[in-house]
Amino acid sequence: MAHHRAALLAAGLLTVLTACSGLGNDGQAGGPSATPAQVEADPSEETVSALDDRFDPRLPEPLVDPDEVRSGGPPPDGIPPIDEPSFESADTVTWLESDEPVLSLTVEGETRAYPLRVMTWHEIVNDTVAGVPVAVTYCPLCNSGVAFLREVDGRVLSFGTSGMLYADNLVMYDRQTESLWPQLTGQASIGVLTGQKLTAIPMGIVAWSEFRDAHANALVLSQDTGFDRPYGSNPYVGYDDPDGALLFELPGEPDERLPVKERVIGLSDGSSGVAVVRSALAGRQPLEVTVGDRDAVLWHRPGQTSALDTPSIAGGEDIGTVGVFDPVVDGRRLHFTSRQGFFEDEETGTRWDVLGRAVAGPLKGSQLEPYQHLDTFWFAWVAFNPDTELIDPDPAGEKK
Repeated sequence: MAHHRAALLAAGLLTVLTACSGLGNDGQAGGPSATPAQVEADPSEETVSALDDRFDPRLPEPLVDPDEVRSGGPPPDGIPPIDEPSFESADTVTWLESDEPVLSLTVEGETRAYPLRVMTWHEIVNDTVAGVPVAVTYCPLCNSGVAFLREVDGRVLSFGTSGMLYADNLVMYDRQTESLWPQLTGQASIGVLTGQKLTAIPMGIVAWSEFRDAHANALVLSQDTGFDRPYGSNPYVGYDDPDGALLFELPGEPDERLPVKERVIGLSDGSSGVAVVRSALAGRQPLEVTVGDRDAVLWHRPGQTSALDTPSIAGGEDIGTVGVFDPVVDGRRLHFTSRQGFFEDEETGTRWDVLGRAVAGPLKGSQLEPYQHLDTFWFAWVAFNPDTELIDPDPAGEKK
């Protein structure tokens, strides 16, 4: 019996359930699978394990209260990470719907897609992209996809699911030292590696059709995972209700500026943070924001479903795709407007798609640099960024 967190809204109660490993996937055939070469992780070390006992007095001073790290139900790796991912070419994939969400990751010019229909059931993929060891992660309870480099302090780490949560966020553990890492910080917070921080890589959630059209020859994480799961189904039906319940009470005082599960786009420079209300970007001109001393442009295009709405991930409400980019190209600051489903810069008249690609005009072939951000729920963002500025881009442009 393999365990998996499942969210069901019944009288406002969020319950942890188990999913039987005997459930099959959706049965749709895919193209030929490929298993790219993987960088080997370092061996496990003989050391004090925070996974076994996060209260062990021999461990360094923790960065989070161990009492606030709670069991989500499954044991370690009860939600099994994927350690030997197989892939298909995007132009052969027939089992994804056009509006279905996928994580899009580019490392050193190589781009891959990780469908949420697979990530929901595994949460972590230990992968190697362009020869670089990476961890691709997705926490359904926070609706947060984050990618990291897996090299820390001279080690190549591999990550598993601890079965624990902090602020309702996935807590990973590394298999080398069994330290505990909340996904939304990417920092070892309990264990012998406490204080070590992973380097995050920009990654966005986009509609499958947008990804396929832009990257027809890219690799797509296959449903051939070695595990038997009902890929395409959503075990968290109705979980994205903005006023819905959380699994646990959050640390600290609640921030009631928004409903707990209002979707936001969070940006931070390490010292200051900005959260933009996601729904308010729909149907509006691109929004420019400044975080610290750096500018970003955010834009929205319809055509991506919520993975946390209906029993089918492909059948969820259309929440659209948000792109977040550095607006500087070759040293030139650009300003954008929305035109007929595309985005056009005022300086050159070049047309850009939601993925930040210049598809027509003088700058055709250019690519805007992705801006590191989190597409997540309000409770998750503010739990780790309590002093954040909130931007609700209403017609008056009022900030909160």
